[in-house]
Amino acid sequence: MSEPRAWFGQPRGLTILFLTNMWEQFSYYGMRALLVYYMTKQLMMAQGTASIVYGTYTACAYFTPILGGVIADRLLGKRRAIILGGSIMAAGHFMMAFESLFYPALATIAIGNGLFLPSLPSQIDDLYAPGDPRVGWAYNVYYVGVNIGGFLAPLVCGTLGELYGWHWGFGAAGIGMVGGLAIYLWGQRYLREQARRPVVERGAAPQVRFPRETAVLLLAIGLSVTVFRSAYEQVGNTVALWADVGVDRRAGGSVIPMTWFQALNPLLVMVMTPPLLVFWRHRAERGRVARPAHKMAAGALVVGGAYLLLAALEGIGGPSHWAWLVLFFVLLTLGELYILPTGLGLFARLAPAGLGATTVAAWYLATFAGSLTAGLVGTLWSRTGHATFFLMLAGLAVLAAVMLRALDPVEQRLER
Repeated sequence: MSEPRAWFGQPRGLTILFLTNMWEQFSYYGMRALLVYYMTKQLMMAQGTASIVYGTYTACAYFTPILGGVIADRLLGKRRAIILGGSIMAAGHFMMAFESLFYPALATIAIGNGLFLPSLPSQIDDLYAPGDPRVGWAYNVYYVGVNIGGFLAPLVCGTLGELYGWHWGFGAAGIGMVGGLAIYLWGQRYLREQARRPVVERGAAPQVRFPRETAVLLLAIGLSVTVFRSAYEQVGNTVALWADVGVDRRAGGSVIPMTWFQALNPLLVMVMTPPLLVFWRHRAERGRVARPAHKMAAGALVVGGAYLLLAALEGIGGPSHWAWLVLFFVLLTLGELYILPTGLGLFARLAPAGLGATTVAAWYLATFAGSLTAGLVGTLWSRTGHATFFLMLAGLAVLAAVMLRALDPVEQRLER
């Protein structure tokens, strides 16, 4: 069977995968943009309680993929796992429209996400022949597609939730998830067969071994990313609260909706990724390829600088102009592009044959731990000065950078 003609210089299957995840991210970030505000303004939760619920939910959404990746590899196969998981998630989003189902809805979304999330990006490598140079940038291309959904979500779901009622925003998130499922089902002919079937016979144990040194490296990177995410994940939590009370959101004769600022991060991912790819390609042509651990450490440092900016603004005092919040998101996104797609690609690249979804799921273990830690860190928001709080976040990001930089020699040796 001949290879289908490429779209935008990449296999057509990559377009199907990132469009599917685009709508899944639309549903996830649409709900997340409303979640803290919904809990504190509608459900009248205390800030500390809302932070714990937010952190626990986001943590569970990234813990369930650990089990979901094993189920996809050993029982369902990636295709069935995505269809089943997406259907469960859509049901959970629609349940969010009913206040009495708040906690069951969160649990339902987290369970569906466990099947969906690890199986989709682990199909990317299946689209390329061994040695295809395009695979090196495929994860950044995929990351752009993902962030289109993240950009649209606060503008659509956030606006509906703020102006017309929270439940309208949650319902729109559910519709987005259904759209993602429809695209995935339509695009099956562009995905490789091995992405559609379990990699082992049902009930049989995979006949592969995970090299000990590789496992230790990935565990150490995961721990570093956990520290990083305890600061990074404040974007949807305490930074969102600061945007509501500490930022002058007036623009002309109107006030910018607070949820709109949640759209800045994915918008900047789309805008900043193309020039970054050009920059990295030019460096590669001159033989100056940045190693993954080194690149990730640089990204964590940049995020630390973003939180230092917020600490300085709080130190000055008074409501800050919304342009400063935009600058914060520029720095945060630049650091994110250096660390998160790089880490995901590293985990997928080092995965043993037959354990692709399982190894990608292990990447989300760091996201789980970091989200849970972020929820705990967020409880300090109402107990400390805001400048001190942002300084603490900057320190966490710098600590993650130091840890990642120390792992560079080990990673370099294993990638040879």
